[in-house]
This record gives sequence, structure tokens and C-alpha cells, in this order.
Amino acid sequence: MTLGGGDNTAVSQLGCGATVGVVVTTQFDKLSVFYPMWNEEDYVERAIEVGVQACQKLVEIGDIADYELIIIDDASTDRTPEIADRLVAADPHVKVVHHPHNRKLGGAMKSGFAAATGDLILYTDADLPFDMAELPRAVRLMKDYGADIISAYRFDRTGEGSLRTIYTWVYNTLIRSLFGVRIRDINFAFKLCRRRVIDRIELTSEGSFIDAELIIRASRMGYSIMQMGVDYFPRTRGESTLSSPGVIMTILKEMWSLRGDLAQVTPAS
Repeated sequence: MTLGGGDNTAVSQLGCGATVGVVVTTQFDKLSVFYPMWNEEDYVERAIEVGVQACQKLVEIGDIADYELIIIDDASTDRTPEIADRLVAADPHVKVVHHPHNRKLGGAMKSGFAAATGDLILYTDADLPFDMAELPRAVRLMKDYGADIISAYRFDRTGEGSLRTIYTWVYNTLIRSLFGVRIRDINFAFKLCRRRVIDRIELTSEGSFIDAELIIRASRMGYSIMQMGVDYFPRTRGESTLSSPGVIMTILKEMWSLRGDLAQVTPAS
């Protein structure tokens, strides 16, 4: 299924054994948004501010009844923990989980899913790689088409440099070849998931392969995944570690070690 609009949007459905059909729209009880963070003092306040604005908009238009924003502090060594605690004290919608030891992206995401109490869960990065004003569109697509996961992809990635663009192309090609999952931007940090899906999926990755693991398991279990194009805003402060040689090697090792387990995943009963 492909949908297009005059506002430069694009949406497609990944066929994965489940049927996506137009359904009666109903309000979600609660949206949980969580941000894995390590040394994000430059971004944490803005991430929460923009998250609150987007969630309040969803409440106003009647798509959700309540919301929470969760900071997953992955043993930061800068002012991130201090700022997070201050934000929690100022707003009952904001929560924080402090890791005593750094658990990398996989551990942070598993903590986020465990802490989330909503029937709808979004995870994204603290540097806000997309416009949070896109969130109502994603929620509406999930409601209108009955999708289990909305996985966003970037329209234009030229701002992050040619080397990382090549890394991403190679990685996405490997995922398609090894696991048969056709996702345009599998590691992009914009995935909106239904709680019932997360409750059925056991994630094992401790590193950055966890993005792909989630989609591969969900696809093989027969959950419906829709892709949605968004404008991309590269990080301007701080440091991204996703394209470092060490992180890339860890991703490849996890991909190889989990390939047998992922191949055995069968449709959910």
C-alpha cells in the first residue's frame, strides 16, 4: 500500500503476513514517548519541551487521552541526570530511569519499553532527528489503517555526509539479504509501536542492532508495519557514535550471532 500527498509525504505498507485495512478510529488511552540518552545535556530540555507540545496536541485533537515522556539516562557523565531530575520535578508527565552503568542502546531501549505504561509507545533520539509535529500523522495512520508499527524513513540524508549514507545503504541491504525484511531506513529512531506488539517480542540485542531486531521479529511474527517518510534534521551538537568503527563492528557481530535465532521466529498465534 502506498499513499502520497501534496505535502511531500509518502507512506507504504510492508507486507508481512498481516492484513492492514481501514478500521474505525478510536482513541488510544496513553502514549509513552521515551528517549535513550547518554551525555545529552545540550538536547534533553528541548527534547522534553517539544515532546510535551506534540503530546498535548494529540490530547487536544482527541487521539490520545494521556501521555508520558521518559528519559532513559544511560549512566551519563555530564549534566544529563541533573537536568532530567529537574524536569521530572517540574512536570508529572515526565519520568526518568537512571542506569548505574552504561548499557548501550540495546539496554536503554529495553529499559524504555519496560518503563512505558502506554498502549502506544514511541521511541526516538534526544537530538530530535525529525519534526515532532509529524507524530499526529503517525498516530492517525496507525488508527486509520490498523498498523502495529509505524517505521519512519528519511526523505533526504545528504546532510549527514556520504560515508554514513554508504554505511546505511550497505546495512539495509544486508538486512534485506539475510532476513528478507524490506525497510528503507531500519535504524532510524522513529518507531511507533502498539503495546501488545512489544509485550510479545523478546529483544536480546544489547547494542545498536536492536532497531533491526525489533522490526525483524515483528515482521516474522506477522505484525503489520507501515513506513512513513519524514524530513530529516541531522545532529548539530554533541556526538553520534553510530558510525564509529567499534559500533559498526558490534552491530555486525550481533547480526551474525542472532541470525539463527531470528530465522526461527514464527507468526504469533
